[in-house]
Amino acid sequence: MAQSSAEQDRTNLKAKKFLVWLFIVSSFILFAGLTSGFIVYTAGNPNRGIKTLLPHVFIYSTAVIILSSVTMHMAYLSGKRLKFKQEKIYLILTMALGILFFILQLQAWKTFVDQGVYFINNNASQSFLYVFTGFHLVHIFAGLMMVLGALLGNIRNIAQVRNMFRLETTSIFWHFIDILWIYLYVFLLLNQ
Repeated sequence: MAQSSAEQDRTNLKAKKFLVWLFIVSSFILFAGLTSGFIVYTAGNPNRGIKTLLPHVFIYSTAVIILSSVTMHMAYLSGKRLKFKQEKIYLILTMALGILFFILQLQAWKTFVDQGVYFINNNASQSFLYVFTGFHLVHIFAGLMMVLGALLGNIRNIAQVRNMFRLETTSIFWHFIDILWIYLYVFLLLNQ
């Protein structure tokens, strides 16, 4: 017996959701490998430490990304409750906070340069600062594209099953990059 269109749609969406989870697991492995590489490189040798203080802007960017996780969750809940105007507002707020996080991270790079910490230098630990934050910014950009997709779905008034799929996958990914940043920030704090 042939599947109905709605059942086929749900099956396709489950496969796409699996791909999001696969990307998250791959990203987790990437960052675990990077932090492990940092630990192996430094190997308790103080001459190979970061030898710089982290910029204060990291505190603000951490607060911003946590707040953006709250707004993303509120967008998800609003979509679930069929409150589409609220969903739209929360998605716009999430996007604005994500862009602000991105700008704050670029400001941190400027602070590194002002402190004489460059990507290419004799101390690879300092290069890791750019690698960690740079790869995380790539994930933020991907997350912003997902938020934009969810927002466009809201504006175009797509079917609720697709709307909730976009909200759910975007929310999962956004919370992941939030947790990932907190992990990286704490890791860097403990190793500065």
